[in-house]
Amino acid sequence: MIGIQIISNILISSAFIALASSSFALIYYPTKFFHLAHAAIITFGAYFVFLFANKFLIPFPVSVALAIAVATIVGVACEVLVYSQMRKRNVPALAYLIASIGLYVVLQNCISLFFGDDTKIINTAEVTVGNQIFGAYITTVQIITIFVSIALFIAVNLFLHYTATGKSIRAVASNPELCNIYGISSNKIILIAFGIGSALAAIAGILSAMDTNMTPTFGFNLLLYGVVAMIIGGVGSTRGLIAGALLVATAQHLSAYYIDTKWMDAVTYIILILFLIWKPLGFSGKSLKKVEI
Repeated sequence: MIGIQIISNILISSAFIALASSSFALIYYPTKFFHLAHAAIITFGAYFVFLFANKFLIPFPVSVALAIAVATIVGVACEVLVYSQMRKRNVPALAYLIASIGLYVVLQNCISLFFGDDTKIINTAEVTVGNQIFGAYITTVQIITIFVSIALFIAVNLFLHYTATGKSIRAVASNPELCNIYGISSNKIILIAFGIGSALAAIAGILSAMDTNMTPTFGFNLLLYGVVAMIIGGVGSTRGLIAGALLVATAQHLSAYYIDTKWMDAVTYIILILFLIWKPLGFSGKSLKKVEI
């Protein structure tokens, strides 16, 4: 019974990590920098639901839709007001990382200022034991999370491979200057990537907060797990991303069960360090194409 419960917990965590990783990767591919302020967008999604549903008493489904929309606007604003202006000035690549850290600090402190630093919940339904499936207890929210994550993951990959806009994102990820020459606006494509990635991040934040609870910094850990999964899976590899999410979730839950929950983060980053040393290209083993920023 315990083994089945651990496996179910691993699958649930993998769903959260894969969704967060997909949202981050969608922005990383065409921009080639770590948009760490993305963590605040994850957090904003959950807190906007709390604002609309608990404070303004808007019906929950409408609150979720509004929260995703507003969080997406915040994510797009980061690109329009900060990153696109930096690209016009041809700033060094390191400046983007520094700017993203600064944006995250500002946005996270805005959340703390308006909502406080205490733990909040958006799932006000009565606490139940959960649904028993093959001997494991899984809540309704966790079941929804698994199906939503799978559906969105498939949708994103179909979008990237079978739509004109998705192919343009992949083209910009490969060579933005060449795309501009052929009439594909890299700035427009990056803006679209920010919009879709921010919407996915907001969904990941909402599902995570509904499963447990939320604080102004909870999005940062979820984002870091997603980044680690993307790196060890191999940047640009869909199957590798899934494998990375499963590996991170497995390592976390086994370390929590056999050692201590305090080791969950440490084990995650130990795995990342080992991959960076011994297998820097991740599971996929594919060399990354050179992209100039």
